[in-house]
Amino acid sequence: MTVLKTSMRNFFAHKGRMALSAVAVLLSVAFVCGTLVFTDTMNTTFDKLFAATASDVTVSPKGASDTGETTADNGKPPVMPASVVDEVRRTEGVKSAQGTVFSTSVTVVDADKDSLSPSGGGPTIVGSWNSNEARTMKITSGSAPEGSDQVMIDADTADKHGLELGDGIGVITAVGTHRAKISGIADFTVTNPGAAIFYLDTKTAQQTLVGETGVYTNVNVTAASGFTDAQVKKNVATALDGGFKVQTAKEVADANAEDVQEFMGVIKYAMLGFAGIAFLVGVFLIINTFSMLVAQRTREIGLMRAIGSSRKQVNRSVLVEALMLGFVGSVLGVGAGVGLAIGLMKLMGAMGMNLSTDDLTVAWTTPVVGLVLGVVVTVLAAYLPARRAGKVSPMAALRDAGAPADAKAGVVRAVLGLLLTGAGGFGLYLAAAADKASEGALWLGAGVVLSLIGFVVIGPLLAGGVVRVLGAIVLRMFGPVGRMAERNALRNPRRTGATGAALMIGLALVACLSVVGSSMVASATEELDKSVGTDFIIQSDSGQLITPQAVTAVKDADGVDRVTEYKWTKADFKTPDGKTSKDTAITAADPTYAQDLRVETVAGNLDDAYRPDSMSVHEEYAKDHGIRLGSEIAVDFKDGSTGRLTVRAITSSDAVIDQGAMYTSIDTLAMYVPADRIPLDTVLFASAKDGQEAAAYTALKAALDDYPQYTVRDQTDYKEALKDQIGQLLNMIYGLLALAIIVAVLGVVNTLALSVVERTREIGLMRAIGLSRRQLRRMIRLESVVIALFGALLGLGLGMGWGATAQQLLALEGLNVLEIPWPTIGGVFIGSAFVGLFAALVPAFRAGRMNVLNAIATE
Repeated sequence: MTVLKTSMRNFFAHKGRMALSAVAVLLSVAFVCGTLVFTDTMNTTFDKLFAATASDVTVSPKGASDTGETTADNGKPPVMPASVVDEVRRTEGVKSAQGTVFSTSVTVVDADKDSLSPSGGGPTIVGSWNSNEARTMKITSGSAPEGSDQVMIDADTADKHGLELGDGIGVITAVGTHRAKISGIADFTVTNPGAAIFYLDTKTAQQTLVGETGVYTNVNVTAASGFTDAQVKKNVATALDGGFKVQTAKEVADANAEDVQEFMGVIKYAMLGFAGIAFLVGVFLIINTFSMLVAQRTREIGLMRAIGSSRKQVNRSVLVEALMLGFVGSVLGVGAGVGLAIGLMKLMGAMGMNLSTDDLTVAWTTPVVGLVLGVVVTVLAAYLPARRAGKVSPMAALRDAGAPADAKAGVVRAVLGLLLTGAGGFGLYLAAAADKASEGALWLGAGVVLSLIGFVVIGPLLAGGVVRVLGAIVLRMFGPVGRMAERNALRNPRRTGATGAALMIGLALVACLSVVGSSMVASATEELDKSVGTDFIIQSDSGQLITPQAVTAVKDADGVDRVTEYKWTKADFKTPDGKTSKDTAITAADPTYAQDLRVETVAGNLDDAYRPDSMSVHEEYAKDHGIRLGSEIAVDFKDGSTGRLTVRAITSSDAVIDQGAMYTSIDTLAMYVPADRIPLDTVLFASAKDGQEAAAYTALKAALDDYPQYTVRDQTDYKEALKDQIGQLLNMIYGLLALAIIVAVLGVVNTLALSVVERTREIGLMRAIGLSRRQLRRMIRLESVVIALFGALLGLGLGMGWGATAQQLLALEGLNVLEIPWPTIGGVFIGSAFVGLFAALVPAFRAGRMNVLNAIATE
């Protein structure tokens, strides 16, 4: 009880000094709990959606996926004849059966030819209006579609694009473009999953999406009273005698939920990873806080030891303070995490996915995880300072505050830090020298972890030298004030090292990712210049296949010399070694593709691979299966028959573009796959007539004006798009790393605030002998700047080393260019100085307001 009272007294006596550490715990716990609540809420929302939309039993063609995605490679959904509906209706246990048709391989445009697809990446769905859809959609304006010239639209899409009844839209599919006017607007009675949904009457939907009537993509079955879904499924499957996929509502919902959970799992663990980084940075803040508090209370602890307190009691007293700090920060963090989750839901709403707070899901495990994690991390971080407190002897009561440094411990730390740093450097060397990326990745991971720990451990040793160099460059120009700031930073190298290390971690990751991202862009740009021989690349950024009408428009554009079609499909390969490679990708293209992409061959001529019944394979596949020029491979094409193709070329496996691709001609594909099942093009390559590049570029854009889902890019555009994509990914990662950097800034603030308290008497004496308030504040700001620059220098240097090593692994995959983004590195370094200035604002202000006499009188 005495230990608890002492701990509580000390905790509340220094509550101001504990506040920033508590904020660090709060932020980290909030990020963890917010992530868990957000992902759990998303899963709950989609579970309700799938449960509401699934009929008792669903019948679909065998080619349809478990999740209901029905679009095939030819741009049309796989269908079944209307006779299936009649057969299902006659089955025992079936109350009703209704055929429906829908597709997601569509683009919908308004009267101005602007796409109505969701900007947040959700699907665009066009389907037939039926009673199953009426369960989740309520018509709020107008009426359901009743003719070929009518369409109904969801309310969210209508509001977003300002559409009203009577407005015209166009539905672009592989069949063609269908135009209609809005007859009705329907609102979701469940959560809008971020999709744009358009309804046609059944006959029009069949003609628009499939090109023929009397077919359906699904049959929605309602079970009769007294029959379970499983019984009805069994009866329907027996009646249809195979050839169709029959699923209960639970099976459909589970399949959809599994897809969502897989996607949400990636988001969840990625965000938790960044929360872990923030926790790691917070550890340094907590260690620094308790180390400084223990040092400032050395005389007090010595007195406690002198009057009978044991080492264990002192140790437990500090750990109980940490426990209280962790508990308070974690409790607040759990509450803030729920608020963060609601904020993320609002953000998703702005992107088109309306998540209701009615579905807010806070599992009992979430606050438990947050509390346990926050408390455990805080107590573990405080363990070393607590041990140091327990070692304070009763004689410390006779000395001034501040325990003397342990020279032996400093030597051990330096040796251990050098060994860890050396081991990390050796791991990075082995990673860079690896022959296989998979082996090198393991060494890279080990090297990153060991070098990071090594730099953290050796930080105090580095602080002495690095701060002196930074002081000579940055601080000396400020005269005596600058020299005092430098000496303050050097006074306690362990504290400076720990504070700088907190900032180092976040900036090391920023530097590493910047190097990797820049190297990827530079490598891809070089490869484009070297390999791509076409003028223009036409494709959909959202992954839409290119419709035949768009292909014709491209071929008819003025100034275009040639157009190369590029298709992608799957097949089962039976190789000469007797093995079968299931679902292997094969690329079918026009013979001119050999000119559009200069692929390195190790045997044969790629032009020959486009001859009838011919193909190419890549080098690794050839070695694995004993394939040589002239070998025959039995290729069983998806949705087609089997052909025996002769290998006419073996390409390099080290290519960056189309790495691992195996080529055949479109004519060969057409010999074995029926015309109505041949895949649509995934991309088109166009070359202009000599001297007409600019005119052809303009003509191609004009030709595709009716097809806004496709983008025409010349090589410059393509490079910029690649750079933008990588840049967007990096910016998202930087945004998540910002949490760790914020916690690191709190560490700098806390260190300065506690050091000001520690130096109260010293500050009073300096003020008494003539140091002005302005000079005092400048001294503290400069000290903060040099600590921030110290952390930035270590972090950026370490991160560039990691990034350069990672690039060596990427070189094994063909990305050969190492590029250091010096503007980014320089900007981060300079930005660190401003971070230091910002962190020092409050401590400097408080120091400047000290009463001189009271400060001098402080013991």
